[in-house]
Amino acid sequence: MKKIGFIGTGVMGKSIVRHLLKTGYEVSLFTRTQSKAADLLEEGATWAKTAAEATADAEIVFTMVGYPHDVENVYFGEEGIFEGGLAGQIVVDMTTSSPALAKRIAEEAERRGMESIDAPVSGGDIGAQNGTLSIMCGGRQETFEKVLPILKVFGNEIVYQGEAGAGQHTKMCNQIAIATNMIGVCEAIVYAEYAGLDPETVLASISTGAAGSWSLSNLAPRMLQEDFKPGFYVKHFLKDMDIALKEAEAMQLELPGLQLARSMYNDLVNRGFGENGTQVLYKRYEKSLNNC
Repeated sequence: MKKIGFIGTGVMGKSIVRHLLKTGYEVSLFTRTQSKAADLLEEGATWAKTAAEATADAEIVFTMVGYPHDVENVYFGEEGIFEGGLAGQIVVDMTTSSPALAKRIAEEAERRGMESIDAPVSGGDIGAQNGTLSIMCGGRQETFEKVLPILKVFGNEIVYQGEAGAGQHTKMCNQIAIATNMIGVCEAIVYAEYAGLDPETVLASISTGAAGSWSLSNLAPRMLQEDFKPGFYVKHFLKDMDIALKEAEAMQLELPGLQLARSMYNDLVNRGFGENGTQVLYKRYEKSLNNC
């Protein structure tokens, strides 16, 4: 498979397309704002006016958009993927979305003689740039095997999780772990500051010990530099937590840690920080904000 349709070129999508182009794949792009894909077009991608047009000539179509309603529109809407799709094509949704929607896409793809994989990713902008994303896949095993060589172009830890929707459920596990871990990372740094320690020196000790985590190693240094540029948007993280809480409620599962993290990030969105990276949770602990 050499012809790829790619829909959505945000923080991570752009780097993924760049890896595909460098590996020799032909990529037809569609995103809502063409100017945001200008550099990729200069690097060899071609422009499609609609999702259907990006799909028409492709052997495999990747989608990486913002919210479940965006996924639904891209697949089922007017001039969407299923309108332009043909039997034999494979669709891969890398958006963090709902497991139920992943199953619906799989059912519609099968009805049309197509195949599908839900394949949300983790690793943020750094993982996308380095081609080391963790990719969690749901769908038929034989379809997973077909797309695996392409996923290896930009992914490192690529794991088949089970039937359609299993990739999205796994991503919820990922987001739950990150949500509560981010609280711990912020509070560790703030504690160090209040204790009169040098936070960077503290990080040198604790990031390689039992407290170590991706967020502690990669996002805590950004916090200390007041670098809140998005590797992953707060507004999208809030969306993910809402999906996880809805799924947990359906399973009659209580997740108080996730509920706390969700309330803290929701507060940041209400204060205008939704376009920042998730490390902006650190600002939640600033006296100037807490006294607002």
